[in-house]
Amino acid sequence: MKTTVRQVFIAGATGYMGSRVAAELARRGHQVSGLTRAGSERKLPENCEVVVGDALNAATFGEKIGDADTYVQLVGVAHPGPTKSRQFREIDLKSCKESLKAAVANRVQHFVYVSVAHPAPVMKAYIEVRMQCEELIGQSGLNTTILRPWYVLGPGHYWPYLLKPGYWLGRQIPSLRESATRLGLVTVKQMVAALVASVEAPAKGILIIEVPEIAKGAS
Repeated sequence: MKTTVRQVFIAGATGYMGSRVAAELARRGHQVSGLTRAGSERKLPENCEVVVGDALNAATFGEKIGDADTYVQLVGVAHPGPTKSRQFREIDLKSCKESLKAAVANRVQHFVYVSVAHPAPVMKAYIEVRMQCEELIGQSGLNTTILRPWYVLGPGHYWPYLLKPGYWLGRQIPSLRESATRLGLVTVKQMVAALVASVEAPAKGILIIEVPEIAKGAS
């Protein structure tokens, strides 16, 4: 079945996840534009239209979205950790607010957001901010797909492999099985596949995609 060509705007298109998603969407024939700071234009993948602006200020890029029907919000603090609670509020939360402002103003049909699996016993500040973002998205009225990974394995992010034996053990114990599955590991390829699938099959209302669904994608 032929896939409808989407016009996709990506905030965070030069990042770890965004650059891969932008490249794959462009490879599949979609029209992709990516938000980047001045001086970082060359970090965007080929066949991706450059939009220069500040992800923390919709006034710098909101009028440059054009006819995008899909908005993918991937801006966030790199390598999240317990010591970065202030950055989560100043970057993750602020960029989400500004992205929503731009998406609503441009009547974008579909908003795609990467949140985080929750509840969880660690990373409470990070989870709190991502849950705030989910709440704001719900209030926006936009058709939205929200993906909730936990740890994402990939280049430069291999240390979570050390946790795999613990996850296996957790899935064997009935009282731990649900949390071990919900807070499981996914690969960057699986995340990219899930994000691309979300763009190509827009949600009606709000669709939540948890770890088990993400893990069904490319390995």
